[in-house]
Amino acid sequence: MGVIAKQSIKGASANYLGVLIGAITTFFVVTDLLTQEEIGLTRVMVDAAMLFAGLAQLGTNASIVRFYPRFRTADRPELRDHGFFGWTLMLPLLGFTVIATLFFIFKNQIVAYYSQEAPLLTNYVSLLLPLTFFVLYMTVFETNASVLLHIAVPKFVREVVIRVLNLIAYLLYGHRVISLDLFVILFCSSYAVATLVNFLYLLSLGRISFRPDWHFMNHNLLREVGVYTLFMTATVLAGNIKLFNSIFIAKTSLAAAGIYTIACYIANVVEIPYRSLGAISSPIISQAVTDNDIGEVNRLGKQVSLHQLLVASMLLFFIWINLTPLFRIIPNGQEYTSGMGVVLFLGIANILNSTLSIATNILNFSKHYAYSLLFISMLTVSAIGLNLWLIPRWGVTGSACATLLAYIIYFIPLLSLLWAKMGISLFSRKQLWVVLFTLAIFGCNALWEWLITPLFLRLGTGIAIVLIEALIRTLIFAAVTYFAIRRMHISPEVDKILQLPKSKKA
Repeated sequence: MGVIAKQSIKGASANYLGVLIGAITTFFVVTDLLTQEEIGLTRVMVDAAMLFAGLAQLGTNASIVRFYPRFRTADRPELRDHGFFGWTLMLPLLGFTVIATLFFIFKNQIVAYYSQEAPLLTNYVSLLLPLTFFVLYMTVFETNASVLLHIAVPKFVREVVIRVLNLIAYLLYGHRVISLDLFVILFCSSYAVATLVNFLYLLSLGRISFRPDWHFMNHNLLREVGVYTLFMTATVLAGNIKLFNSIFIAKTSLAAAGIYTIACYIANVVEIPYRSLGAISSPIISQAVTDNDIGEVNRLGKQVSLHQLLVASMLLFFIWINLTPLFRIIPNGQEYTSGMGVVLFLGIANILNSTLSIATNILNFSKHYAYSLLFISMLTVSAIGLNLWLIPRWGVTGSACATLLAYIIYFIPLLSLLWAKMGISLFSRKQLWVVLFTLAIFGCNALWEWLITPLFLRLGTGIAIVLIEALIRTLIFAAVTYFAIRRMHISPEVDKILQLPKSKKA
């Protein structure tokens, strides 16, 4: 875990710096300078581009992680991994060509679908293709860096550089230095800059080659890579079903998509630790699966899953207890309070996904990857169907509930298959303690709001009282959480962070 821990810490640092920049931007710039419709516009464009890019990859990202161990030439660096990087550029280009062709064929239908409820979106539909291209190759370059165990810089680019560039665009437009048209162009251009930086970083590592080694890629390996890569095209939807939410919500109105955007940003903080840990642990697990080292896969899977459950659960709890004060202090916060349900249910969905997503990676790297098509089909159909059913009934909260239910439908059979076919389980007794403790502190918080909060409100309803009460509550629960985790001895890694004696193995 040395390399994983080192790169994860660097990646997590970039993530949380990005969160800080993003929080300032989202809560104090975007809500102040942009309308709900304009916020919804940027969200829908990025989500649509990410969905298109995911499909255009044709499974390339999954195949990069799975097959890189077969190409790696660490002992002979002059071979440049048999031109592996060159191979990873080809399929995404083909996929993008297919997506672009379909886009031009159905462009009029897309415009007609949103023309009444989201006319602002239709003005910038043509920018979706270049945005898709940059998102596509930004991700491909990032995955190449990941298998080389150099994920920190690409994470910094994704989490920090893009946000800083977006912030500049928001400020320029919000203060009417530029027009809306130029703002949208600058917003999309931030992804072009990120793609270029990732590409230059890969070049600086001295490990990549644009020239595929045709002698190394024999017929059998080419067929294996081709079948797996094309098959994995569908599995990209597993990590992107939340992209459906804003796209479907926009059909009701861009304003609703704007409310969802703010709430979703808050809920997505829960997943931040996994973005680094998952990215850097996937190549290690891929190698273990390739070596058929089931014991190591079980160990890493349990370790990643347990730590993600602990961190994600605690993040959601402290977000939840501070949600009301947050909406009180951000500009126009009262306009976004209807998104509180999104924060809760999407936050729970994010806990589930970040805790169990490692199971998806294990399956995709194994010889049983063909089952992924069945599970992804279940996930996609349930996500689309539940969105169409719940959004008209519960609005933006319905979309969050749809995501949570879709994940439950997806993970139950997936985890059952891993246990039945490979003897792999992500569960441990420590996870049960984490779940019970999380439920307990949520229950205690409910009692606090029933018994203690009214006492503070007697002193007044001003923002100062609200913030003081929130600070006291946060400090008390933080102390309770700290001492409870000490007593539970979750893992040696957690004990070390808390500067504790080494605990027994979970």
